[in-house]
Amino acid sequence: MKIPSQIMDRGRDGIPKAPLINVAELGQYIKRKRERERLSLRAVAKQTQVSASTLSRIENGTGIPDTPTLARLARWLNIPFERIVTGGNSKESPIVYYPQESVPDIVAAHLRADQNLTPDQARALEDMFRIAYNQFSVRK
Repeated sequence: MKIPSQIMDRGRDGIPKAPLINVAELGQYIKRKRERERLSLRAVAKQTQVSASTLSRIENGTGIPDTPTLARLARWLNIPFERIVTGGNSKESPIVYYPQESVPDIVAAHLRADQNLTPDQARALEDMFRIAYNQFSVRK
């Protein structure tokens, strides 16, 4: 059985309306931070109190975290819980910036929200921007 990469909000009629949580995107956030900080899954598990196997499933887009896990991961990622739950790319909700977010994360949010780009195109542009940003940005 394939686990969906998005948890869907269902209307009263039971028909899926909009994604509540994009697990694949959450997994990318976790993996990116973990690799940037050169942490193992076990080290992140210790910091977040989320098992390494659960973290691995989320990173791979195959596990659906429960609410306490989402809250712990939001705290570790240093992003508001609302950013994880709403997914950030609904047509109705604006892109919101949080002071703790890096410039590449803000650019990535814009690329994902761009209706003119497919998810693969947005991901490719995000990867290119991150590489260029890391090469040209001055580290303090």
